[in-house]
Amino acid sequence: MNNNQEEIIKDMQAVIHQMKIDDIEENPDSEFEMFTCSACAKEAPLAGSIQYSVHRLCNDCVLMYELALKLGKVKNIDEFMEKTEDNRLENICDFIKKDSLKEKN
Repeated sequence: MNNNQEEIIKDMQAVIHQMKIDDIEENPDSEFEMFTCSACAKEAPLAGSIQYSVHRLCNDCVLMYELALKLGKVKNIDEFMEKTEDNRLENICDFIKKDSLKEKN
């Protein structure tokens, strides 16, 4: 990774983190309002999330998506969703396994 890419990543991390802080300042409840991220399938706070088309991404996935766009790794949200499918399916399977274990206990 070259210095320019590292700088882009650092700058983007700061912007995305600040976005979450701003959301919490504007609506403190958003830190505790949860949703399931379309990209990673994890429960995440509404604070710092963004709706892209029909997909709502958590703050971490917003960072990954925006970096992927900026670095030319994806062209749009649909391409990002395709590239994150394996991770999403893995997280869904983990959730099902944990839920199944809870029911057995």
